[in-house]
Amino acid sequence: MNKEKEMVDLKTRTREFVLRVIRLYSAMPKSTVAQVIGKQLLRSGTSVGAQYREASRSRSNAEFISKLESSLQELDESMYWMELIVEADIFPAKRIDELINEANELIAVLTTCVKNTKKKGASR
Repeated sequence: MNKEKEMVDLKTRTREFVLRVIRLYSAMPKSTVAQVIGKQLLRSGTSVGAQYREASRSRSNAEFISKLESSLQELDESMYWMELIVEADIFPAKRIDELINEANELIAVLTTCVKNTKKKGASR
């Protein structure tokens, strides 16, 4: 797969991830605890796509890596909030397992992108 197609696929995947986070937040109970945790997830989860979009428009490898690493941080934080949602019995695990799996997959893909970009930079 060429880099341009890979970027388009990741733009689509990160956008879909964001939309799923938004739908999850919309379905959250209206209790104070659920809303506080939900808003944290909403903030970090929606940032994933924005950070990736910024990375795709970066002007240098260093900027690209920085934005991808920011996206990775937001994905990791989103994972934390989703874990709390399950552990606090706000939603059952099976209801958000697919979203957690997608976050894990995105983390793996973006980590590989960062490593490969760093490797390319080191070989120049």
